[in-house]
Amino acid sequence: MVEGKLNRDGNRPLRIGLAGLGAVGIPVAEHLDRGIDGLVLSAVAVRDREKARRHVEGFATVPEIVDIDALAEHADVVVEGLPASLFRSVAEPILKKGGIFVPASVGALLTNFDLVDLARAHGGRIIVPTGALLGLDAVRAAAQGTINSITMTTRKPPGGLAGAPYLLEHGPSMDSITEPTMVFEGTAREAAAGFPANLNVAVALSLAGIGPDKTRLQIWADPTVTRNTHIIDVDSDSARFHLKIENIPSDINPRTGRITGLSVVAALRSLVDPLRVGT
Repeated sequence: MVEGKLNRDGNRPLRIGLAGLGAVGIPVAEHLDRGIDGLVLSAVAVRDREKARRHVEGFATVPEIVDIDALAEHADVVVEGLPASLFRSVAEPILKKGGIFVPASVGALLTNFDLVDLARAHGGRIIVPTGALLGLDAVRAAAQGTINSITMTTRKPPGGLAGAPYLLEHGPSMDSITEPTMVFEGTAREAAAGFPANLNVAVALSLAGIGPDKTRLQIWADPTVTRNTHIIDVDSDSARFHLKIENIPSDINPRTGRITGLSVVAALRSLVDPLRVGT
């Protein structure tokens, strides 16, 4: 069992369990292995154990490779980076033991919102990382007053949207896109259901602000862009702001921005850093 060295306070560092070694899990694992005071990578749960072993065999401290349903036994904090269909099986065990759950598949939280009650009942916490978005601190601050509207426009290269359930049902085929094309307009809740691998950012935005049914979204398949681009417009009684971010797609999975995994690393650091900047 990976316990980790005692930190400077003489306490055991927080054990981090990773569910998945993909576009989110790999950068998180590598940052933890380089060393973050107060944190240790204790276990990894994946479908392909042999591939995971090859990836972590050179780590300074090699984590255990375990089954998904056993991950919580080896961790204080579980980071989820798996297909949304496995979301609940990752979340429930760590929340029932009063631990911390950090989801990357934030959209799945909308259909499993009772997990918030489960966390409350057992003293657990769900920490949604900022992910590939910006301005969540400002949105959360504005939400303490009255937010009149939040709209978000997302533009992605067509390949980054290919395979989304909404497009498979309604079209168009991403192979046919030769110019910027709006492929969806609706609420953040609808976007999360139709684009589960793409629009976790919209769900995080909605949870920080006025909710998934009032947050409006447009999705464009745009062959003229090489980066996943999000534009957010917020109108409130305290401020109006217009935000734009262009995320470089992950080499591992173009549906995910490189910054997403780094956002999880930042969220984990905030659990132990003596100075925390931001809301």
